Amino acid sequence: MRRVRFQYLTAALAAVLVASPASAETLYIQTGRLIDGLSDEARTGQCITVDGELIKAVGACGTAPDGATIVDWSGFTVLPGLIDLHTHLADLGQSADLAAPIKASPAETALVGARNARATLNAGFTSVRDVGTYRGLTDVTLRNAIDRGDVPGPRMWVAGAYLTIPKGGGELNGVVPNEQLPPDMRLGVAATPDEAAARTTYLLDQGADFIKAIATGAVLAIGTEPGAPELTTDQLRAIVKVAHARGKKVTAHAHGAIGIRNAIEAGVDSIEHASLADEATLQLAKKHGTWLAMDIYNGTYIDDIGTKEGWPEEYLRKNRETTDAQRAAFRRAVELGVNIGYATDAGVYPHGLNARQFRNMVKYGMTPMQAIRSATGRAAEEMGRSDVGAIVAGRYADFVAVKTDPLTDITVLEKIDHVMKGGVLVR
Repeated sequence: MRRVRFQYLTAALAAVLVASPASAETLYIQTGRLIDGLSDEARTGQCITVDGELIKAVGACGTAPDGATIVDWSGFTVLPGLIDLHTHLADLGQSADLAAPIKASPAETALVGARNARATLNAGFTSVRDVGTYRGLTDVTLRNAIDRGDVPGPRMWVAGAYLTIPKGGGELNGVVPNEQLPPDMRLGVAATPDEAAARTTYLLDQGADFIKAIATGAVLAIGTEPGAPELTTDQLRAIVKVAHARGKKVTAHAHGAIGIRNAIEAGVDSIEHASLADEATLQLAKKHGTWLAMDIYNGTYIDDIGTKEGWPEEYLRKNRETTDAQRAAFRRAVELGVNIGYATDAGVYPHGLNARQFRNMVKYGMTPMQAIRSATGRAAEEMGRSDVGAIVAGRYADFVAVKTDPLTDITVLEKIDHVMKGGVLVR
């Protein structure tokens, strides 16, 4: 058997491992501390056997399998690869230029997405739920390229486009008359329940993994207000009916309490943002088992960088009106035991900084272990996935390793030491 100390791998060997996933071998990974993503305790003396892309066994360290490469991570805490439930990889990112998305072609947008995907993977996020792009279906293209091995990136589950009312929170407003926008920027625009159902069918037929419905106005969309309902309950029900009939989940962008309630009562699986959720709304989410994906870091970034770069004052005003309210709602949701997954809205701020939210989740009520599980086993549960998010036999061999115990200092997850995806070393 061979023994490899990954902290001393040469750059050349790392490049070979990344470039050759088909040649993945049997690994025997020795861990210092192991957080499996499902339980509330960290274990010591645990070893992970990896066969190809998958975890074969996890248990007390003993004799390595014949021919296995021993990976010495005994000086590290090893966790499942992290999951971000709210990213926008296949997009240009937020800026002061409202017209930026229309200035970039679909091909350019996809290439920017490839750069974003690599940064996200290097940051330890081996899976993402990508919740929409102005250039419809660019996310499907990026996901497929990653799956083929054409570009490095996380496992992606994609929405295809935003399902939104005309001139709503999912449209590129304020650039040209919306009717003059390119067709691929309006793939999800729906004015009636029948149109909403048809758009849902179209996006799923084109490869979307789930549906993103815009139930209220948005902070970062001209002419819409976060507290104002947009898609009606009937439209939301039509979307949910089509998606659920095909075994697909629906998440709703919803800041305001009325829009959140409309979405929950329509049967959506999760709510993005939930910034202005009141007590009754949080209780309703708990009753229905609806997941909340609350991006409680990026309000700080928007206020700071948005002000410096001259983002539209409308954006900055709406951000100020929602940031503190969202954090208070998050704290109360934690107290109530509402389902919460890790979701950052990466793309509003630079990709690769996804882990900055962990410190806020702890600051606003979660224990470090709760925050970690929200980005591992709980995030996988929210997506309905049983192949990622945990270090157990049968799941993908997606891991991150850090030298310091994140249960004592959650901020160490902002600088991951090692990343592995599908049994292949990323770094």
